Amino acid sequence: MEAVTQLVSQASSFLWNVVLILLLCGTGIYYTIRLRFIQVRKFPEGWKMVFGHMKNGGGDGGEKGQMTPFQSVATAIAAQVGTGNLTGAATALISGGPGAIFWMWLSAFFGMSTIYAEAVLAQEYRTVEHGEVTGGPVYYIRAAFRGRFGRILAGCFAVFIILALGFMGNMVQSNSIGAAFAEVFAVRGIEMDPLVIGVILAAVCAFIFLGGVQRLASVVEKIVPFMAGIYIVGSLLLIGLHITHVPRALAMIFVGAFSPQAVGGAAVGITVREAIRFGVARGLFSNEAGMGSTPHAHARANARNPHEQGLAAMVSVFVDTFIILNLTVFSILTTDVLESGKTGIALTQAAFASSFPGGGDIFVAVCLLFFAFSTILGWQFFGLVNVKYLFGEKAGMVYSLLVVVFVVIGSGLKVDLVWNLSDFFNGLMVIPNAVALWALSGVVAGIFRKFRDHKE
Repeated sequence: MEAVTQLVSQASSFLWNVVLILLLCGTGIYYTIRLRFIQVRKFPEGWKMVFGHMKNGGGDGGEKGQMTPFQSVATAIAAQVGTGNLTGAATALISGGPGAIFWMWLSAFFGMSTIYAEAVLAQEYRTVEHGEVTGGPVYYIRAAFRGRFGRILAGCFAVFIILALGFMGNMVQSNSIGAAFAEVFAVRGIEMDPLVIGVILAAVCAFIFLGGVQRLASVVEKIVPFMAGIYIVGSLLLIGLHITHVPRALAMIFVGAFSPQAVGGAAVGITVREAIRFGVARGLFSNEAGMGSTPHAHARANARNPHEQGLAAMVSVFVDTFIILNLTVFSILTTDVLESGKTGIALTQAAFASSFPGGGDIFVAVCLLFFAFSTILGWQFFGLVNVKYLFGEKAGMVYSLLVVVFVVIGSGLKVDLVWNLSDFFNGLMVIPNAVALWALSGVVAGIFRKFRDHKE
């Protein structure tokens, strides 16, 4: 198993150290310039649009398989706000030092323009299949590249996302949940097999999968505001108790971004390249901008036009990275647990347990349960769209059952292997999606110009 872990780690590092950092950040920078810093100028409009639809639902469901704009954003956030926010932030701090967080912020800022483009294209090239509205990268890849090359590129993306999210990614989610509850019980002198949690989680997921897209949308639009609200309140209370440490935490992030050695402690031996690599990689795992996953949800939104759904999509990245993920980061850095020797979800739990003895680790475990559970639902759906694209409607049930099996398996695996597998396949799926984003940039820019001054 050690040999497999090492091999996957090397392959993942090769992808992430240069190729994907340049591709992802380059795409975000290009769209930021071409769309005239849309993530700054149009952000208030997107924010108002998303949270205005919480009350009115954004209209009826339209054709079968459609979601309201808020449901589509809630599904996107459900997929984005998962273990990347609680576990991924912690592993980035350990592997890349505090400076990795700066590169997370930077990639997320440019990623907001990338995800605008993804949502616009998902809306523009969506279609109706088997009586349901559907869309995503496989459809706009085919629009960008006609003929055999387009079919091959779309097929590669479909295979990669099924492996990356439906199987490997959901193993990460269940692995983190199992580890979190195992830590809770271990602190109290009770030994618990994470597989038990995996089996229970898989059973609940199976029930929702069987209900189809509408049941999933109904569940996530209720879970997402609740889970985010609870975690935000708890994190703000913790940070408030250590408010005098916030300036030092900020200094660690900015200094560590360009001089990791100067931070000391956990950052010793970490280079700037590692800070960038882990910051961008964990940032991608957290907000998924440029990865090609969330367009599947945005394609189903009953939006008035592609531009508006693009603005709504930007909000999901902001909520994920600049709100939820930052709360985890500052909870860890202000409580001085970075050098505790713990990693992953155990590090986040240690931060909360240090300020809320007896209950902090339980709080994190419960929050993670909601976060990761909602992500499993979102990622299963994203993979399902691509399974149907490749193999037809009937293959959907087989795929859903396999996801349930992988949820159980993932809960009992070693954390390093699970994360490395997820990083590797996440990297592979970025490539065909990013190629299509560059090829269709003129379409995105044209839609932006057409609707940018549109008002109610």
